[in-house]
Formats: sequence, structure tokens, C-alpha cells
Amino acid sequence: MSALVEICDRVREAAAHGRALRIRGAGTKDFYGQALDGEVLDTRAYSGIVAFEPTELVVTARCGTPLSELEAALAHERQMLAFEPPAFGEGATVGGMVAAGLSGPRRAAAGSVRDYLLGAAMVDASGQLNRFGGQVMKNVAGYDVSRLLCGSLGVLGVIAEVSLKVLPVPAAQATLSITMSEADALRCLNEWAGQPLPISGSAWHASTLRLRMSGAAAAVQTARDRFVKAYGAAQVAPDAADAYWSSVREQTDEFFAGEEPLWRLSLPSVAPALVAPGRQLIEWGGALRWLKTTAGAAEVRAAVRGMGGSATLFRGADKSAGVFEPLAAAVAAVHRRLKQQFDPKGIFNPGRMYPEF
Repeated sequence: MSALVEICDRVREAAAHGRALRIRGAGTKDFYGQALDGEVLDTRAYSGIVAFEPTELVVTARCGTPLSELEAALAHERQMLAFEPPAFGEGATVGGMVAAGLSGPRRAAAGSVRDYLLGAAMVDASGQLNRFGGQVMKNVAGYDVSRLLCGSLGVLGVIAEVSLKVLPVPAAQATLSITMSEADALRCLNEWAGQPLPISGSAWHASTLRLRMSGAAAAVQTARDRFVKAYGAAQVAPDAADAYWSSVREQTDEFFAGEEPLWRLSLPSVAPALVAPGRQLIEWGGALRWLKTTAGAAEVRAAVRGMGGSATLFRGADKSAGVFEPLAAAVAAVHRRLKQQFDPKGIFNPGRMYPEF
């Protein structure tokens, strides 16, 4: 019996008996989201790169394919997943990458996982395999289903296969370190965002702003010289730079250590410095701010809402206040209709995003 047939059979059996399924690859993102409920449906057996044509900059892989295997195949052709997905541990899978929908430091410059998702195959609640996007130009029910699946945490169905756009590895790269305050960093990042600079990553913490430049060698060199002259920037050694951006992406940097809950704050990049207890690391030109704090959920969310943003409890033991930003009534209604459309019996990852679905 093939792995895909086994997945379809498990789904049909669960639907027939009203049993919940917990869709899981390597479990490296089990910490993310609300409840972990249901019988484990392990997707790792359905693995492998189905198609990869480097000249077309497109790759298709099955859900259980290790992310490391996919990235190694791309690196062999000097190509990459431009959104720099975090693995958060060994064995992370392609299906989990899409289900979580998380992107790394390059996201502000290159785009998100959703922007690179061309198509997907999904096992629905009846145990049938459906294909969306890619060669299929129309999606059922009027939805762009492949993009709906990105970040859905598996509540709509089993992501069986995905097709992704890939990009060439930049010809040159350099990381610079500049000492400046949080307010100055936010001001400068917003000024630089409107200029033709090859910034592919930014991270501020503890009075140090790090900038990564990527692109053509001449463009990177010109930008490097400008920042050295204007801001006294120091260039970080390549190996140390690679290690740093990896530590931010995988949250192994010392900033993320400690028992305090970790909040992921989405804010307008032009928002001023957030006044909140704890410590912060700022990415994506000011649009993503990580907050390590013992402050309560109500306090954190009130401060962030007042600045036009939203707050997600990314890591933390007490999830009683809700991991994700509470939904407005109209948005919650859309979520419920989607869940009903794709999973009418509620068997897929129940309560993983919100308790009610």
C-alpha cells in the first residue's frame, strides 16, 4: 500500500467514525498554535521530490519530504527558498513548512511562503486527493485553495504535495553591524526601505542593528561602502554572519533563551518603538517585533492594537488567553464557513488555530 493511499484510508476511516486526526510531520512546530488533539496522522512516509526543473525555477515535493533534503537539492543548483523557512528542529517537513506558513529574515525583501506557493494537492475530509493551482487554472468553491492552505495549520485538510517557485542564490552577500538606538534603527530602516538598497535582512537588538545585503557584487559593494562611510558600519565575517541569520531564523540566538513567553508582534513598519516590559528583537524593517515578556496577554495585545498591529503568543505555556489575535465577528464567520466547506465533520486538527474550529 502506498503512503498516499494509506493517508487517504486513514482520513476516510476517521470521518466514518467521527474521530479527530492530528496531522503531523516531524513535530518541530508542535509548540505553535493551540490544542494538539486527535490521533496522530504521520505524513513522513509520503516523501520525495516529485519534479525539479532548475531552468524553470519550480520544484514539486511531497508533504513528508524533509525540508533539509529539499534545500540541499536546491543548493546543488545554486537555488534557494527565498522566504527562508525556519525548521525549528531536525526532520522538519515541507508539509509542515506550508501548514505553518512561517518565513525567515529575507521575508521583507523577497516575500512570504504564500507568495511562492504555485499549487498544492490536498486530501479532503472524504479521503479524496484534490489538486489546486499549478496546471489547474480554476479552484473549487471559488477559493484560491493552495494559498488558503498556507498557514492553515492543517485545519482544512492534509497537504499532500506542493509546487513552489524558487530563486537563484544571490551572487554576493555582506552583513554589516551598526550601533544605534531602537528609535534610530526604526527611523533609518523606514528611510532605507524607500531607497534602491539591496537589503535582504535586518535585525535590531540591544543597541545593535545588523543588515544583510544581497544581490549583484557591485550593488552589494556600493551599499557596503555607503554604510561604512555614513554610519561607521563594521562588516561581519561571512561565517559569523551566516551563523547569526541562521540563529535568528531558527530562534537559537541568545535573545530567544529564557522562560518568558515569546510574542510575535506584527506592526506597521512606521510604528514607533513599542513601550512594553521585557526585551525585543526587531526584524523585517520594523514590521516584525519579537517580545520576550512576562506581561499578561491583555496588556500585550492592548499595547499592540493601539499601534495598529496584532500579537501572537508564539511560544508560551499558558495559552488560555488564545494564541492568535481574537478575530472580529465578520472574519470569524469567514473562518467558520471555510472550515465547514472543507472539513464539515471537524476531523482535521480541531482547535489548533481557534478553539471553536
